[in-house]
Amino acid sequence: MTGSVLVSVQVGGPQTFGEEGAADPADRPWTTGFIKAPVTGPVALGRTNLSGDGQADLVNHGGPDKAVCVYPEVHYAYWRTDLHRDELPPGAFGENFTVGALAEPDVCIGDVWKVGGAVLQVSQPRQPCWKLARRWRVKDLALRVQQTGFTGWYFRVLQEGVVEAGLPLELMERPEPHWTIERANRVMHHLKSDYAQAAELAALPTLSASWKNTLRTRAEKHTHPDAGKRLNDPHAN
Repeated sequence: MTGSVLVSVQVGGPQTFGEEGAADPADRPWTTGFIKAPVTGPVALGRTNLSGDGQADLVNHGGPDKAVCVYPEVHYAYWRTDLHRDELPPGAFGENFTVGALAEPDVCIGDVWKVGGAVLQVSQPRQPCWKLARRWRVKDLALRVQQTGFTGWYFRVLQEGVVEAGLPLELMERPEPHWTIERANRVMHHLKSDYAQAAELAALPTLSASWKNTLRTRAEKHTHPDAGKRLNDPHAN
């Protein structure tokens, strides 16, 4: 797969939702940058964000390795059926870029892609968190995304530029053809005792710093940190 199209571009800053003291924990206050709206026309892409975009949790989201969250358009048909929701538009999974003709088996760690005036590099798979589940009021949705492997991925920005929905994405370089996003997801989430593959993945120079740290620790200490804090809503009973 050498090309794709930028189907839709979404941005949004942190917002707070919910009411204090609500009986249902899902209705209690929470702050998120997850809910993003489509952008019409050109939008500037900087080193850490699209113009108008922002994150509420800067410890786990955003930064140079996670400048752009990407999700494949092809997965939406599956989720509309699985969740019995017809109203899942592009951006429903909190992504900045909704892309056509690409999915996790088609994209590799370290890939360099050009779109508009920007040059981007794949840094890691996206790891869904509990805010996705809260947004759609499906308690185990983040876990389901992780288990299916329909995670999407992140771009870092090698060259700032202007992007726009409808533009092509062109593959410029593929330094790690054996390390697809699909395979990286399997190693991280399903092959937790395969320490050799963990070490191999951690050694990729273009992998994000956070994934390197997690995988190196796993390979060296044979430990598997609990992902419950990321996957489970801390406000739920």
